[in-house]
Amino acid sequence: MATTATQAPGTTATEGAVDFPAVTDPYRRELLAHCYRMTGSVHDAEDLVQETYLRAWRAYDGFEGRSSVRTWLYRIATNVCLTALEGRERRPMPTGLGAPSSDAGSPLEENGEIPWLEPIPDAALGGATADPAAVVADRDTVRLAFVAALQHLPARQRAVLILRDVLRWRAAEVAGALGTTSASVNSALQRAHATLARADLHADSVGEPTPEQKAMLDRYVQAFWDKDVEAIVSMLTHDAVWEMPPFTAWYRGAENIGRLIASQCPGGVHDMRLLPTRANGQPAFGLYMRSADGTFRPFHLQVLTLGPRGVEHVGAFFDPTLFGRFGLPDHLPARTGRS
Repeated sequence: MATTATQAPGTTATEGAVDFPAVTDPYRRELLAHCYRMTGSVHDAEDLVQETYLRAWRAYDGFEGRSSVRTWLYRIATNVCLTALEGRERRPMPTGLGAPSSDAGSPLEENGEIPWLEPIPDAALGGATADPAAVVADRDTVRLAFVAALQHLPARQRAVLILRDVLRWRAAEVAGALGTTSASVNSALQRAHATLARADLHADSVGEPTPEQKAMLDRYVQAFWDKDVEAIVSMLTHDAVWEMPPFTAWYRGAENIGRLIASQCPGGVHDMRLLPTRANGQPAFGLYMRSADGTFRPFHLQVLTLGPRGVEHVGAFFDPTLFGRFGLPDHLPARTGRS
């Protein structure tokens, strides 16, 4: 960061240095969510927020207050993201690559070259607002299915849709931020809506689990500990989807998912422990697999989409580095009995 502080008009350099964090820090977490929606990567989003604040610091003496600080920061962050996304591949989930696999017993194919979509911890997004409606809206706009659908859009269409539909900016505001016209913004938004209409998006909002769903999640944890495939299948909806990057195949249907777990999951009875967390506004679990010395090691992170009839979708992310990001321990001690 620059050693000579910049400042808002009418302040000294020292005052500007003190003023900048005070007026900009409250927006850091929502800017992280914005950059995550744009990129589909927590790692990239964190770097881009840092770049946003660096650019904002350098430009702070020229900020004339014609818009709010929040709007000004979003303009900078959006353009930082657009620059970073130039020439980059989108971040898909396996469902974005093709049709589901019909044979759960076929060998799994891993592709580590694809820049897969990443889940984001709820803890990173915070809970700055006490407004229940705003909390639900925030969850809806970071839910896994929505962020995955955004990845189908070109970067500028993605930016337009987020600024218009998520942040509720006027077309003229978006045009000013992106250096284009209101007509171009409206055209891009129309094309983005047409693309998302073809995506497999659920219309339901992401809410807090009901008492019945919480009880089901407890049974879900126990079913994995017991490797009770029948019990796991009973908690999945008939047309549930299971996908697990970096493996390219994905599976639709409770019975097919049950065959996948029975035939492909290396754990047996009392080999799998699940610790709860939250990701993308949704229930999530770190799954630990028993190792040769009896301790349990990170295996994958599951993000669950719940519906009124059970678990509708599971994204199982085989990336052990996610556990630390979600505040989960790097191992669990050996144990027997109930989970």
